[in-house]
Parts: sequence; C-alpha cells; structure tokens
Amino acid sequence: MPSETKNDRIFPVSPEKNDTQNIELDLLLQAVFLKYGYDFRNYSKAHLKRRINQRLNISNLETISELQNKILWDKEFFRLFLKDLSINVTEMFRDPDFYAAFREKVVSVLKTYAHIKVWHAGCATGEEVYSLAIILKEENLLARTQIYATDINKSVLETAKQGIYSKKEMELYERNYKEAGGKGELSNYYTSKYGSVLFDKSLSKNIVFADHNLVTDGVFAEVHLIFCRNVLIYFDKLLQNKVLGLFSDSLAKRGFLCLGTKESLKFTDYENKFQAVDKKMRIYKKLYIPK
Repeated sequence: MPSETKNDRIFPVSPEKNDTQNIELDLLLQAVFLKYGYDFRNYSKAHLKRRINQRLNISNLETISELQNKILWDKEFFRLFLKDLSINVTEMFRDPDFYAAFREKVVSVLKTYAHIKVWHAGCATGEEVYSLAIILKEENLLARTQIYATDINKSVLETAKQGIYSKKEMELYERNYKEAGGKGELSNYYTSKYGSVLFDKSLSKNIVFADHNLVTDGVFAEVHLIFCRNVLIYFDKLLQNKVLGLFSDSLAKRGFLCLGTKESLKFTDYENKFQAVDKKMRIYKKLYIPK
C-alpha cells in the first residue's frame, strides 16, 4: 500500500481510513449547519475534500475531527473555514466570448424593457458584477437597471461594495474587455492610485450588495436576468436541481439565465423549462408555460 504524505494524509488510499474520514466529513458539515446555519451538506464532496485538506495542512491539524472541534469553539477560525468553502474564483469579463454573446443576443431584448431587474448570484468579490454594469452602461441600460449582487460570504461582499482591486490584474482585464466587445477603454471606468484601482461609483449606484445563501434562502426577487456563473459545478445533483428551481421561480416569464461554460441544464429537472439562446455560452431563456 502506498505510504501517506502530508498532502494525501487526509484522504489516503486505505478504504478503512477513507470510510472513517467520510463519516468525519458528514459530521463536520452537520455540525456547521447546526451551529452556524450554513449548509454545505450537498456541495460536491471532491470540492469539500480539497478545501478541507488545504485548511488542515495550513492549520497543522491531523484529522477532520480536530478541525470540527476548532470550528465549533472558535468563531474566528470558522470565518476562515467559511472563506475556504466559498467560491471566490473570478475575474473581470471572465470568458470574454460569453460577454460578447450576451451583448449580441440578450441586450437587444433587455432594451425593450422599461425597467430591468438583475440578480447576480454568487458574485464573490464583484469583478463580474462590474463587468455586467459596464456593458449595461455602454448599451445605455444601466440607468434603468437594478442589480442585486449576492453571496454567502460577507467579507467578499465588502470587497465588492468597495470596488477596489489590484492594479496588476488590469492588463488581463483590459484584454478580456476588448475581446468581450468593449466599446472604449477599461481605464475609463476606474482611477488608479498606489497599486490599486477604484471603479467609478456610477457603476455601483444601481447595485445592491446583499448576503444570500443559495442553499437555505428562498426567492430573492422577481428578475429579468440571472447571472450565476461557475457556482453550480461545486454542488451535487440534488442541490443543483434545488438551486435551478429557485432561479426558475425568481425569473419573470421569458427571463434569461446565464450559467458558466462548464454548467448546463442538461439532465436536470429544468432542462425542458428553458430554451437555449446560446448553447455553447450556456445562456438560456425561461419558457412561458401558461397555467
């Protein structure tokens, strides 16, 4: 049998140990739910194991049971753990082809609305929310749009509210912006100082940043457009269906749902309730089914 290393000690090849640690994992998730109200029980086990393994190594802990004890008795440590499990990987105009398709195939419909409501779920630190706001501004739609940007993690929401990011990322973001069909220069939308950039407050004027848990909370608002990109891939099939039901209930008739390029409605309970606007870019329109 292969020997354990520090990196694989948490989930080793031994079936007996693996069974024990799976039990530990289930108990940990139940404890977090009972103590703090955050429900990760239907997150992808592979995702959870990766993140927990990292926290164990960083904290010099040997077992998930030790981790559970620390989480239950140390609120500050729990905040670190919550950040570990939150999905915060993002960038401005991530997947530029998606934003180009959105501009081409969705914006023309949004222009027919007198007022537009958008829910950006799982917004993380906000880079993609500002990306959307820039597109809407360039299409003369931002002034009549209300954007609700939500996330489970309050600390990343604070970053999103501030709209301050590292200047070193701007070269990539400028390139993404151009490839997404940007009509000017990304630098027109921010000021730079001391290695950071601050995005123009005119972009966030119509954005409400709010704490919302896709797992435990209900319908957020009736909206015309939902962005939830690269979040569902971290959920198991049961939770994916639950969240898609939440999105369906939150969308106005013929509303748009935008998912990540690795996500799909195929093989879900909602496959036949949406029409693909762009299959490759995972842009869907809710079908209107008269009652």
